[in-house]
Amino acid sequence: MTNKDAAYIITGPTSGYGLATARELAKSGTVVLVGRSRAKLDALKASLGSHAIAVVCDLSDVASAKRAAEEIIAMKLPIAGVLNNAGIREAVPTKSKQGWDNSFATNHLGPFVFTETLSPYLRDGARVAFVVSAVEEPERKPAKAAGFRGGRWISAEASARGEWLAGSSTNAGFDSYATTKQAGLAAAIELAKENPRLRIQAIEPGFNPSTGLGREAPWLARMIATALTPILPFFIKGASTSSRAAKMMSRVLSTESNETGVYFDEKRQPMQGSAQIRDPNFTNRVVAETRAFLNTPQG
Repeated sequence: MTNKDAAYIITGPTSGYGLATARELAKSGTVVLVGRSRAKLDALKASLGSHAIAVVCDLSDVASAKRAAEEIIAMKLPIAGVLNNAGIREAVPTKSKQGWDNSFATNHLGPFVFTETLSPYLRDGARVAFVVSAVEEPERKPAKAAGFRGGRWISAEASARGEWLAGSSTNAGFDSYATTKQAGLAAAIELAKENPRLRIQAIEPGFNPSTGLGREAPWLARMIATALTPILPFFIKGASTSSRAAKMMSRVLSTESNETGVYFDEKRQPMQGSAQIRDPNFTNRVVAETRAFLNTPQG
């Protein structure tokens, strides 16, 4: 199968890193665009041409995530890669359709269900990547300076309630974001062990203040950040641009490789996660608790 025969799935493709990556992946084959807004998906599909397919899905709703995966499975596409890119960072935490912490539902539960549903139908050697964040590491200096205190995982049930370990950030949304991204990283590492026929990775695409994740920042700060973004990688370690991140993430998804269970930085170099992430008991517990939570009747 050549690259042009391949199909790539990307969630959250209508803005930020996701939009740039969708455009990059479209150069390599069919791209399946998975997002919430039909209007935005159709506009992007029209701009990419006949090799783009739109699938409406709200990842904060696990039932929607499962339906979207089943819709894609029914297409019988030669899927070479899946990029779990969609994510949110809320300044003020909200609740999902099921009444769960919305960041936990969108950043972890939805992508987890989406991936678990798709995985048995992916060809051997297919690549699956979870876009995560180094803010899960409590000792990472840029994250600490910004007010993050790392992942604060207690349990899947506690996360669904929006409860985190003591010693949290002063920003109500930071703990939720860091913890849910830590859960995604744990899932990538653990699922790679469970599915040796697939190539499952995690990606830290780099700091970029102009992406959609910073939409809650003051408008003046957003304008300044957008203007400075192209030069940030030259001055700030870990910074990137949408174009650079898109090329890097596309390489991870489209390059044949035996690498699996690797956590890549913005330069596609292996990086280490937090002490928790390096503990296999923790990553196993996150995945086991996630499955148990999803399999427990709610309400």
